[in-house]
Amino acid sequence: MKESIIALSLMTALLGAPCALAQHEKLAAPNHKADALVYAELARAPDKATAKRNPMEKDPDAVAAGQNLFKQHCSECHGNAGYGTEKAPSLRAEEVQSATPGAIFWVLTNGVVRRGMPVWSKLPEPQRWQIVSFIKSLGAVPKTPDKKRD
Repeated sequence: MKESIIALSLMTALLGAPCALAQHEKLAAPNHKADALVYAELARAPDKATAKRNPMEKDPDAVAAGQNLFKQHCSECHGNAGYGTEKAPSLRAEEVQSATPGAIFWVLTNGVVRRGMPVWSKLPEPQRWQIVSFIKSLGAVPKTPDKKRD
C-alpha cells in the first residue's frame, strides 16, 4: 500500500510538472511598455528589408526546421511556444504576426541589443528564414487583460 501511494505521488509529480510549466508560459502577462519598444523595431526595418519575401515560404520542411532552430536559439527567452517570458515578448502578438517576413528577418539579423535581443547575423541566412517561417506559423493570440507575472 505504501509503495502504491509513493508511486502515485511520483507519477502525479512527473506528469503535472510539464503541464504546470506550459501553463505558466502561456499565462505570462506581457510587459506592454517594454514589449512595445521591442515591437517598434519591426516598424523601423528599412523598406528594402520589409519588402523581402521569405524564400522558404513554400518549403514544406521550413516550419519544422525553424521550430528546431527556435528551440535551440530563441526559446530560452521567448518560451517554447513563443508566448514570451519575463525576458522577452510574445512572438504571437499581433505586432509580430502582422509584420512582414522581411521585417522579422531584419530584426532577427540585427537584433535589438539595447532591449536584450541578440544579433543572429552569424546564423546562416537560410536558417534565419526557417525561424521566420516558424514564427509566422504561430499565429496571433488575442490580447487578454494584464495578469501579474510570476
